[in-house]
Amino acid sequence: MTDSLSRRNFIKASGIALGSTALPATPMVASAATAKALASNPPDVTRQLASWIVSSEWSEIPERTRYEAVRSIFNWVGCCLGGARHQTTDRAIAALAEFSGKPEATVMGRNERLDIMHAALLNGITSHVLDYDDTHLDTIIHPAGPVASGLLGLAEKHDVSGKDFMHAFILGVEAECRIGLAVYPSHYERGFHITGTAGVFGSAVACGKLLGLNEQQMIWAMGIAATQSAGLKEMFGTMCKSFHVGSAGQNGLKAALLAAKNYTSSPGVLEAKEGFAFTYSDEQDFSQITDELGARWETDKNTYKPFSCGIVTHPIIDGCIQLRNDHNLMAEQIEKVSLRVNPLVIKLTGKKSPQTGLEAKFSIFYISAAAIVTGVAGPNQFTDEAVRMPEVVALRDRVEATVDEDVSEEEAFVSITLQDGTVHSTHIENAIGSVQRPLTNEHLEQKFADQAQTALPMSQIEEVMALCWEVENLDLVGEVARASAAVDNGSPVPA
Repeated sequence: MTDSLSRRNFIKASGIALGSTALPATPMVASAATAKALASNPPDVTRQLASWIVSSEWSEIPERTRYEAVRSIFNWVGCCLGGARHQTTDRAIAALAEFSGKPEATVMGRNERLDIMHAALLNGITSHVLDYDDTHLDTIIHPAGPVASGLLGLAEKHDVSGKDFMHAFILGVEAECRIGLAVYPSHYERGFHITGTAGVFGSAVACGKLLGLNEQQMIWAMGIAATQSAGLKEMFGTMCKSFHVGSAGQNGLKAALLAAKNYTSSPGVLEAKEGFAFTYSDEQDFSQITDELGARWETDKNTYKPFSCGIVTHPIIDGCIQLRNDHNLMAEQIEKVSLRVNPLVIKLTGKKSPQTGLEAKFSIFYISAAAIVTGVAGPNQFTDEAVRMPEVVALRDRVEATVDEDVSEEEAFVSITLQDGTVHSTHIENAIGSVQRPLTNEHLEQKFADQAQTALPMSQIEEVMALCWEVENLDLVGEVARASAAVDNGSPVPA
């Protein structure tokens, strides 16, 4: 393992910009008249996507994309281990374990072995419950959770090589993100949790590729996935948010298994008048699904969180921590904290007085205060106990947020006014962890180890990390899951 960074040094290191890349152009979307015409004569995108997936060869995947896919899996496994002892996981296993079939797949970070369906559900839940997983910023999809949770159980049940696993994973991420792009942002604004609704396609495609589905079967798999597509933003701040990710992984796996036995579904579910895009969104851009297939890779745009909460809050956290550290600020010195943010920040994280750790992830007022008081925003800042810290609660009530539509989702303005009238301000254009300022592999290792220590001893953590970095070259990728099993479950981590 690379020399560990202390959490303080991790945040300091995170403050260094690592270059900039141009943002993609805003996609063209269908007007009402165009949408009506499309609904009458839709493009054949379901078949085009299925055909490309089925014919894809590993040799066609660029090295850069393979590299980012390995980083995605590495981060995902760490997040699974971090969420393994959460009360959300405990309660799901307590409710469902007795209904599991053969003990054929690992719940990572725990000692239970379940059938592959239940393992997919649980590993999807654990990977997302801390809200510390990856993010495809163009859609706010968390790509790895649904895809990898469905795939890994299948890889444990069968003899699957690292290359076959990673090829299927990359194609699954491509499918879920492209389908997400076709309906975002309208779909998200209507109240759907896009990781759940689009993620089920990613899981179905990836598992279908691993199962060797033909073109017709892959079309059916996407149709079966679509009719199970679910997830509501109303669930944010509850245990059900991570359930969306686990369900997407489980239901995508189910879709692929059914299609492999010629279980039929719609021949054009993505573009049909009463199919996914027209039912779930007011706007459609089908070109996002088919343009530049094999030339543009959405995996390349994946990002990894340095903070254990929603991505829209990260520029604010980055700014708060920078000001705290640069000026050695203490909460009792502060008169008020003023934020100028994109409207989405308040829509998603506008809870004024969160009462639980899960609710706190959706309170920019709490998040800002906790970042200033503690200097970090990791899993320990989002427990039920942390939410009640008197110093944080007092500062939380002195945080004010102003919405500004001219502020992008990637940026934030933070000002801290002291009791003596001094004002410290900063403008964060792109937060640490973004495409423009990505986490290094060393950061990912520190993040992995910090989370995993709640479930596994350090010697085992180092073994799992080594397997994750080498996943592409493994003869049997199921080794990753088996190496991640715990001897016992210990005490549950508070919610």
